[in-house]
Amino acid sequence: MTHELKSIFVDGQEVIAHSDQRIVLTNPATEEVIASVPDSDEVDVDRAVQAARAALPSWRERSPIERSACLTALAAAFETRQEEIARLVTSQNGSPITRSLGSNAALPLRTYRYNAELARQLVDDEMREWEGRHTLVHGEPVGVVGAIVPWNAPQGLISQKLGPALAAGCTVVLKPSPETSLDGFLLGELIRASGIPDGVVNVVSGGRATGEAIVGHPDVDKISFTGSTAAGKSIAATCGQSLKAVTLELGGKSAAILLEDVDIEQFRTQLIPTCLPNTGQVCYSSTRILAPRSRYDEVVEAIVSEFERSPIGDPEDPATIFGPLVTDRQRVRVEGYISAGNAEGARLVVGGGRPKELPVGYYVEPTLFIDVDNGSKIAREEIFGPVLSVIPYATEEEAIALANSSTYGLAGSVFSKDVDRALAIARRIDTGSVTVNGYRNVPNVPIGGHRDSGLGQQGGLEGFLTYRKYTSIALP
Repeated sequence: MTHELKSIFVDGQEVIAHSDQRIVLTNPATEEVIASVPDSDEVDVDRAVQAARAALPSWRERSPIERSACLTALAAAFETRQEEIARLVTSQNGSPITRSLGSNAALPLRTYRYNAELARQLVDDEMREWEGRHTLVHGEPVGVVGAIVPWNAPQGLISQKLGPALAAGCTVVLKPSPETSLDGFLLGELIRASGIPDGVVNVVSGGRATGEAIVGHPDVDKISFTGSTAAGKSIAATCGQSLKAVTLELGGKSAAILLEDVDIEQFRTQLIPTCLPNTGQVCYSSTRILAPRSRYDEVVEAIVSEFERSPIGDPEDPATIFGPLVTDRQRVRVEGYISAGNAEGARLVVGGGRPKELPVGYYVEPTLFIDVDNGSKIAREEIFGPVLSVIPYATEEEAIALANSSTYGLAGSVFSKDVDRALAIARRIDTGSVTVNGYRNVPNVPIGGHRDSGLGQQGGLEGFLTYRKYTSIALP
């Protein structure tokens, strides 16, 4: 075992965990145990929450300019170790290193710097006038934030919560995913190095019970969670009992609509980042591809061609496109969906099994089903693996109806040579975000899910404002 961590990060220090329970971390490419970390209990969570509560008054009273400087320093510290962080994430979750360098290094840097700029623009008090009377609108941080993140892009998702929370004046208790805890503790080192005061950010490792302790703690004022829809609904119910603020980014089953004038070659080049990023283990993945009947065979051929030229294997190799799944449990789950697709009558064209040349590691071949019914299990449920379904449509109206026929509404995409036409279609998709001709992620726009895909916003000014609360003071 490479690392046996016994501490959590509380009040700026590495503190021996109260819990004696452990979580074992395994490299999904080699199946080797690489570390163990504490499975924090209610005592550990309470220590972290109380540290955040104690640090809140002084952090809240710091000027927005001072908080901005701390975020800028955090970005600078992060930048010096960004490649190390990306590689550490890859060793834990199997994300291809080129993907990890983007989602766990470049994206957090942009996000911290963007929120540093938002902090500089923050005004706590604004006087508003109506019919000769004046009201002072006073803003302040919502308080202590519990931030709970998944394993698929941990540092990118942490930054989308930590950046606005710190800029707004909140303090934070962060729980990384059990599968990717090591980079969370490395972030604690960077927090300390950046001059952010002790207690403002605390990191506790652990599983479901640890998260439940954070969500249910009476001194936590807001929960920001990214993860499964089932877990999100449970968190929302708990927060509802005490009317605690909550932001949820949950699962998805997004559709990519290819219009009849689609540039097939351009679509092919954007297939992986839009439809199967991180070996399909991303909630916004457009895993339902809606193809016009007139060009259906071309679309299928393009996907097969891209699969054939996309290497699968060692995630630390920059050439790798498809890495392993995060755990053996996740691989078995994905294989169950592949079996369901076969049983439901969809036609398997490519993949469907474990690559014979990779007997070690949690690998599944990139898999393509065609002639898929939009009501089938593989088209309706989130698989979170390298499985695509191609669904035919006859008219644009039918394509929009198919895209919207889902309990989810997180993301989506439209491919067309005519951007105005694509935009008109995108406006009619009932989902939180839509991209035209390929996926892009920028920090200054809100991201949120509709229906089973979430509640509230992350990113942009809209996401930042969820970490603030307001008092209106009417003056004589």
